[in-house]
Amino acid sequence: MFYITCDSMEEAEKLAKQLVEERLVACINVVPKIKSFFYWEGKAQSEEELLLLGKTRTDVVDQLVERVKYLHSYDVPCVVSWEITEGNEEFLHWIDSEVK
Repeated sequence: MFYITCDSMEEAEKLAKQLVEERLVACINVVPKIKSFFYWEGKAQSEEELLLLGKTRTDVVDQLVERVKYLHSYDVPCVVSWEITEGNEEFLHWIDSEVK
C-alpha cells in the first residue's frame, strides 16, 4: 500500500492513470479534499489536497517513488508505503498479477 498527495484533481487523475497504465500499481483510489498541515520553507502551512491510496507490490516501490518524483508537480512529493500483511487472499493475488 502507498499514499501520495496532490494539489488538484487533474494531477491526481493523471498520476493514477499513468501509474496504472505502466503497471506499477494494481489500483489507485482518489480521495478528494483532505486538509494537510505541514512545515515547509520555514513556516507552518496548510493546504487542501487530494489523497491517492494505492496497491502495489513491495518489490516495485522504489520504481514507483522514482516515477512519482518525475511526474509530480511538487518539489518533494509525498510518497509513503507500507506492507500489506493480511487481507483477502484473492485480492492480494490480484495485486500481484496486475503489477509488472
